Amino acid sequence: MRIFHYSLPLALAMALGSATAAAGELLVDHVDGYTLDGAGKLRRFEAMRVADGKVVATGSHAELVRKAGKAEVVDGGGHALLPGLIDAHGHVMGLGEMKVRADLVGTSSLDDALARVRAFAAKHPDDVWVIGRGWNQVVWKLGRFPTAAELDRAVADRPAWMHRVDGHAAWANAAALRIAGVTRDTPDPPGGRIERDAQGDPSGVFVDAAMALVERHVPAPTEAEAARMLDAALAEMARVGLTGVHDPGIDADTYALYRRYADEHKLTARIYAMIGDVGDDFDTIAANGPLTGYGDGFLDVRAVKLYADGALGSRGAALLAPYSDDRANTGLLFHAPAEMTAMIDKAVGKGYQVCIHAIGDRANREVLDAFASVYAKRPDARALRNRIEHAQVVAPADIPRFKALDLVASMQPTHATSDMNMAEDRVGRERLRGAYAWRTFLEQGTRIAGGSDFPVESANPFFGLYSAVTRQDHDGHPPHGWHAEQAMTRIEALRAFTLDAAWAGHASESLGTLEPGKRADFILVDRDYFTVAPSEIWKTRVLQTWVGGKRVYAAETPAAR
Repeated sequence: MRIFHYSLPLALAMALGSATAAAGELLVDHVDGYTLDGAGKLRRFEAMRVADGKVVATGSHAELVRKAGKAEVVDGGGHALLPGLIDAHGHVMGLGEMKVRADLVGTSSLDDALARVRAFAAKHPDDVWVIGRGWNQVVWKLGRFPTAAELDRAVADRPAWMHRVDGHAAWANAAALRIAGVTRDTPDPPGGRIERDAQGDPSGVFVDAAMALVERHVPAPTEAEAARMLDAALAEMARVGLTGVHDPGIDADTYALYRRYADEHKLTARIYAMIGDVGDDFDTIAANGPLTGYGDGFLDVRAVKLYADGALGSRGAALLAPYSDDRANTGLLFHAPAEMTAMIDKAVGKGYQVCIHAIGDRANREVLDAFASVYAKRPDARALRNRIEHAQVVAPADIPRFKALDLVASMQPTHATSDMNMAEDRVGRERLRGAYAWRTFLEQGTRIAGGSDFPVESANPFFGLYSAVTRQDHDGHPPHGWHAEQAMTRIEALRAFTLDAAWAGHASESLGTLEPGKRADFILVDRDYFTVAPSEIWKTRVLQTWVGGKRVYAAETPAAR
């Protein structure tokens, strides 16, 4: 048996990883291994045998070494091994775009954001549009949205367009407003809002559907640019231990790119893609029905992403009663009930799972009503494992309906710890009883598919695991957790990012645990998720990421053991 260690230099380690994959059989030894079984019970092991990209057995060192034969041996150095983590709601191309556009995530003030935009524009003088993402006026403590005149202070010689961190609002400079032809006479489109100044003129921020007024003028990425974005996203996912992602809302061009990467064996994470809406792109992509297990299990396109409302931070989430901090506003409902029902019916009629963005309590109720209406006509549609994405603020009386309708709650734990600085301001304490209510969903038997909504939040799944368990920010605030009664246990959190995420993507028979016969997607990490202090979970660093028995990432300088 030839033994190699993850502490080798990266280039050599990756080369050995490729040779190992080609050999077809591995023994991953000397690990503190953890996996759930199909019933969700935690199992531990010291070694794992892999053949042809699938798990053969897990067990003790002594037992599996005897059976190793000519297998290549990966020495885990005593580190923890976990099943590969699956993000059930992450925008792959959005993550890649963040790597090549102006990054405003983490800016602490308006001036800080303007400085970043100014620096990016100076570094990219040939960009026709200056594009970026990540601003958050709540963190800036601005008390309002930023304006076009303020963005002009950073870049005025060409159009600039900056998406808010949640992707549900965007900020334009004066040049972008001129190109889009938006004036005081431009009406708000259905499902959108143009922010205006005291005189009624567009102030520079567009919410939800109104963003299309400007975005139709923004040049689409070239094929080469899109490929660079995908490469960057795949590299980042491998670095943080994501072996799979459910990508909500792809178009026909992205579909073609994913298929090409699958054909060329260039995908390093399994992508479960949802077609954006049920319009022309859906008709094109769905012409031959759902795509499953494509590229040796690296690509599935068997779901549709719909939107019911906007986001809480930009006050676009549709509420049953007005916002507590904006009494004239109840948010933005994107579709009339009959229209939403028809969209669901079209998708399930073609055999596609339906995943619907719903954040506000009114939007969640509309979606629940629509699913109930469709199921009355098509009872078999329940088997598609339909989902509500976010399920963020739900009227307590509506939460049991998720179980009654067999819906998956696709939720993102970091949203709670990111939103806790403004959520109560937006909806008040009473409505928070049904907000970010993970424990309530779990106790009624609803599956939670865990995700991040990257790049709205970090793609690092250990941030999500930490938020799920502690309901605290990375500084440990608040001391006992924000509405800690809704926290998950460590096993529940891991299950949300493994077994139940796989189940929500129709893949729990092959992914989500390290049981014999399942695909060998796993990670080695620098600390034990189950024994470290809760405050340490988010600091977990991935040492190696393996997908289908092939190593796709090795840290440059792994920690010594």
